[in-house]
Amino acid sequence: MGVEVGGLPPVDRNVEGIVDVMFDATHAYDRPLTAERLFGWHAALFPTGRSGLQRLAVGAWRNEATGPMQVISGPYGRETVHFEAPGHERLEGEMARFLSWFNAPAPTDPVLRSAVAHLWFVTIHPFDDGNGRIARAITDLVLARSERSPQRFYSLSSQIQQERTAYYDVLEQSQKGSLDVTVWIEWFLGCLQRAIQSSEVTLQAVLTQARFWESHAGKPFNGLQRLLLNR
Repeated sequence: MGVEVGGLPPVDRNVEGIVDVMFDATHAYDRPLTAERLFGWHAALFPTGRSGLQRLAVGAWRNEATGPMQVISGPYGRETVHFEAPGHERLEGEMARFLSWFNAPAPTDPVLRSAVAHLWFVTIHPFDDGNGRIARAITDLVLARSERSPQRFYSLSSQIQQERTAYYDVLEQSQKGSLDVTVWIEWFLGCLQRAIQSSEVTLQAVLTQARFWESHAGKPFNGLQRLLLNR
């Protein structure tokens, strides 16, 4: 029911869908990013055609039926509009421009390119829902391209999820005013660094545990003892 349980990490909705999307993004990183591929990702995220009680245009750009795409907070009647995406009539042109840029060879450092791609996609906001998750998949795709490998020991997507309050703040700041996105890129690079550092801590814990069991391989432990020691 979406209620957090003590001791258990909260699980995102449609976990299997996002796993499929991330797997495709990182393991087929050398494939072009197309509208059809994005539609497939979107359909994987919303297999029932709904987000909660809301019916979505699944595997298609958003349309006029949903009205303006706005990010809003505050009580009814006194809402604050943080951001309004381009109208639906501009989506095909905007996405064609984005995909053309994304698939074209460029001298830009791929890590910086991943930061720009994330901001650009989430600003166009082409889907009714799931734009943030797909933007994170696009980011991981570019990072996989930068390393020419689907195997990475860090997750930028996970780090963004952990820092989502700061993420939304810098996103709003970057989507208003001028086209200078320096603040966004600085935050993005810092988030990437923290993701790598976090993975190093996790890997160190795994290695410590592995070394312990290697050095005690010949000693008898029952199941409960092993469980306690691992914990």
